[in-house]
Amino acid sequence: MKSVLHHFSYLLRGVKVFALIGKSGTGKSFRAKLVAEKHGIGMIIDDGLLISEDRILAGRSAKKEKIYLSAVKTALFDDPLHRMEVTKALKKESFKRLLIIGTSEGMAKKIAERLDLPPPSRFIRIEEIATEDEIKQAVHSRNTEGKHVIPVPAIEIKRNYPHIFYDTIKVFLKKRMSLKKNSAGFEKSVVRTEFNTRGKVSLSEAALAQMVMHCTDEFDNQIKISKVTVQDEGNSYRMHIQIHVPYGYQLVGNIYELQQYILNSIEKHTGILIKEINITIDKIK
Repeated sequence: MKSVLHHFSYLLRGVKVFALIGKSGTGKSFRAKLVAEKHGIGMIIDDGLLISEDRILAGRSAKKEKIYLSAVKTALFDDPLHRMEVTKALKKESFKRLLIIGTSEGMAKKIAERLDLPPPSRFIRIEEIATEDEIKQAVHSRNTEGKHVIPVPAIEIKRNYPHIFYDTIKVFLKKRMSLKKNSAGFEKSVVRTEFNTRGKVSLSEAALAQMVMHCTDEFDNQIKISKVTVQDEGNSYRMHIQIHVPYGYQLVGNIYELQQYILNSIEKHTGILIKEINITIDKIK
């Protein structure tokens, strides 16, 4: 109920949420301040951090995590204490526009929901603000050197995350790109994460199907899985589950609860985004 009231209060204040979308390593954080300047956005949510102007107001950076899946969960505000810290900080701030940085629309919507914010009203794709060559260069830098950008000055990173600090970048704005009269440019920090040096962690479709079967059995061992189909959509997954239930089984409510249980369990333990779970009752026996 509280989250609904918070959501409604933002709508009454006329808060508008933007989302900058693009695959990992394509230069979203590097261009976040450019997007914020262009659209008059005062707050940025990036990889678990709440950023205003050149300050980190709250949160913790996913870029400091040692394990890739932990980094994903941090970026999604999976931990209730992390989520509460940022939510409280947002309530104290006066702002009209906020930018969420994510790898997909689903991720941006999930972050907005978890922080009690209105859903994004505008999605800006990295391809709209960066050339193909710039994106390729960013991906190459991420894959070969493990470098990430956090859109705040070096002093903020050195204060909060000195062990991952690597370098700084000074970005100078053309006059037509800035809405602020005195804005000559801004500084970004380059960090090198530990999980980038350890290789990629991924889940196969077979492993996800096994997790679905385990979750279903844990939820109610009367329900039997007959088939699980997993579709990899790049930044998220879509699942189709066929089940058998015994005759007389209470369907109303239980199947929806099963759907939510599978969704929450997989996102909690893996950090991956589930776009959709469709459950079909294949047989009543």
